[in-house]
Amino acid sequence: MDARARIKALAGDLGFQTVRFACAGRSPDAAHLESWLSDGMHADMDWLSRTADVRVDPRVRMAEARTVVVLGLGHAWNRPPHPGGRAGLVARYAWGRDYHNLIGKRLKKLRQALRDAGIESFGGVDTAPVLERSWAVASGAGALGKNAVVFQPGRSSWGFLAALVIDAEVEPDAPYARDPCGTCSRCLVACPTGAFSGPHRLDARRCISYWTIEARELAPEALLPGFGAWVFGCDVCQEVCPHNHHPPDPTEPDFLPKNAWLDLDEVLATPDDALMERFLGTPLRRPGAAGLKRNAAVALGNLGDRGAIETLERWGLAHEAPVVRDASRWAVARLAP
Repeated sequence: MDARARIKALAGDLGFQTVRFACAGRSPDAAHLESWLSDGMHADMDWLSRTADVRVDPRVRMAEARTVVVLGLGHAWNRPPHPGGRAGLVARYAWGRDYHNLIGKRLKKLRQALRDAGIESFGGVDTAPVLERSWAVASGAGALGKNAVVFQPGRSSWGFLAALVIDAEVEPDAPYARDPCGTCSRCLVACPTGAFSGPHRLDARRCISYWTIEARELAPEALLPGFGAWVFGCDVCQEVCPHNHHPPDPTEPDFLPKNAWLDLDEVLATPDDALMERFLGTPLRRPGAAGLKRNAAVALGNLGDRGAIETLERWGLAHEAPVVRDASRWAVARLAP
């Protein structure tokens, strides 16, 4: 069995639904990444600039790199109905088990199997310095939407990407021959905070996902009303995409929508340690307890329900973290008559 057939068989047995190949070398998106970084659109995510050289060309890390293996796994479960009460929205990818754990374990098994076959590799699922989206597009695993998200035309953008750089030569797959977005710009127009400066140009400094997950401080007040009820991440630019109207049926029960909605009052009232314990094994631990409570306070302020003032004053304004108190003050002022 040649390397291509072996890798497809191994990855398929591990549950990956997409397995494609691209030639390892300088990324087709190298200039775009360099421009994006120089414009400061990565906000304070400095690890992106520190590893830019490897991201641009994996041969900096592995001189013998020949091929990038692109792997995909869908998570297109439907959002459950609103549970009632004051509930906040969670981005789809975070509804269930932490994908880093699930996919990371599968990648570890795949890398060991490749090593046993004499093939060395490096990579991961958005934790390694590899431009997964760039290689996904180059391999035809998907197309790049104007919202900078990779999607499979006519199918879905609800999925995870992983990439392994290997030292074996594998015949590459062809990318999509045409741009499936055409003149559509729904994603750019729909963004509640105007985070797109143009097609494929997402400015993290205005992005709800950045501010609710990666940032440790409170977003600028001018942006906060646009956050709506989003308490972790944001899916707006994907929800409006016509290619997401009929996604394929999901197959991974680990990604079931257990945390599609969060009770905002409960988030603020739960002790920090207990809150983190509740979300053990999920992506929702990423912002920390203070980050989640900050986000819950902002969402409560945006819901317009004055009944939330009591929760904000009792739990938010009394929290030890200044960012939670600041968010709660903003929310109370927004709700007050």
